[in-house]
Amino acid sequence: MVVTRFAPSPTGFLHIGGLRTALYNYLWARRNGGKFKLRIEDTDQSRNSAEATKAILEAFDWVGMNYDGDAVYQSDRFELYKQYIQQLLDEDKAYYCYMTKEELDALREEQMARKERPRYDGRYRDFKGTPPAGVDPVVRIKAPLDGEIVFEDGIKGTITIKADEVDDFIIARSDGTPTYNFVVAIDDALMGMTDVIRGDDHLYNTPKQIIVYEALGFKLPRFYHVPMILGEGGKKLSKRDGAADVMDYKRMGYLPEALLNFLVRLGWSHGDQEIFSMEEMLEHFDPCDINASASQYNPDKLLWLNSHYIKNSSNDRLAKLLEDFGLYLLSHDKREILLDIFKERCKTLKEMAEQIKEVLEAPESYDSKAIKKAMKGDAVQILDSFVKKLENAETLHLPTDYHKVLENFVKEQEIGFGKIGMPLRVALIGRLGGPDLSDIMSIIGRYETAGRIKNLLNYMKETSA
Repeated sequence: MVVTRFAPSPTGFLHIGGLRTALYNYLWARRNGGKFKLRIEDTDQSRNSAEATKAILEAFDWVGMNYDGDAVYQSDRFELYKQYIQQLLDEDKAYYCYMTKEELDALREEQMARKERPRYDGRYRDFKGTPPAGVDPVVRIKAPLDGEIVFEDGIKGTITIKADEVDDFIIARSDGTPTYNFVVAIDDALMGMTDVIRGDDHLYNTPKQIIVYEALGFKLPRFYHVPMILGEGGKKLSKRDGAADVMDYKRMGYLPEALLNFLVRLGWSHGDQEIFSMEEMLEHFDPCDINASASQYNPDKLLWLNSHYIKNSSNDRLAKLLEDFGLYLLSHDKREILLDIFKERCKTLKEMAEQIKEVLEAPESYDSKAIKKAMKGDAVQILDSFVKKLENAETLHLPTDYHKVLENFVKEQEIGFGKIGMPLRVALIGRLGGPDLSDIMSIIGRYETAGRIKNLLNYMKETSA
């Protein structure tokens, strides 16, 4: 059975690179009927944040990636790690190192002066003498002194590291707390991981973890190291160009399925297909098909995907989601026409909420450039005449009813459509641009339309006085 995991450190919010890694693990486990587990790697007590842990769990809930069992917290497993540290000491596979920080710094300076790669020199590897007084030792594992460490990476192929590139690294600090590579190997083994899919920034942690696996007699999982996501110009992804907290995407008005569809395609493909439902991801995803080269974040593509999913969402769902943006439409009598219009125009829920509010709420101010462009010549007289036309019109309900009134008005006045269109748009929403005028008027009704026109006419009188 395939068992995968996502193992974030709660030192900051979950970013999209982490979410992509989690998604790949989730898809591979679920596709194979296996288990997907969540492990919070919180051994660094000085940097952990309860708020960050909460944000990680919220992000998983928002995108709908359920994990199996309870989340595992490494901070609950310190006694377990101590047992394995003691086992390695008892089996002479690890040892106490009494080298001070000052001695280690001096050694590194000497090595760098000789143009050597800085590394621990193993001076306490077989130490049998009397330990120096006043030094709290660390525990180092005995790494192989010769040969090679070789493993198959499902994305990058065969990875070979010379053994002498890995020194006797620390597995327990002087205060007894275990180190990252040690606890990761133990947890992955004890939690039954068969496949470890993670960012390729962990690639050179893998040989160290393999040393721990082999020292403890654990079976190695399959490894897949995923290339990073790059920002503009091939640089490391920054917060400015996408590396934001996952929940920021919710606040910006993205749908979770759009974000997941976007992320799955950042490094993986299935032919030329761009739109993937979760069912299609589960049907086709294989980590061996992940690209070996880095992918590039494309905000325009994310917006395109989000607009696709908005257009294909039910109005009931959209009305509920828009409540997060202060818009309450569930019982609004024009809900259907509002959402039908704006789901075709908008790329995010936030944009949709802002544009719908702009239609439903009379403008409190007017764009000065729009006033200058639209309210010239006989615009005031034209608007005044249009108010009378509205008030005398017969039944007005549908956009087509209002469109007919506009058509007749233009013919009667013998003017171009722009002569009424621009001033009317400023009166209705305070600016140029926006939805079709007939749609706006059908939504707010004839009396609100007339009232907004009168408001603008009063404004023009006051400003010209």
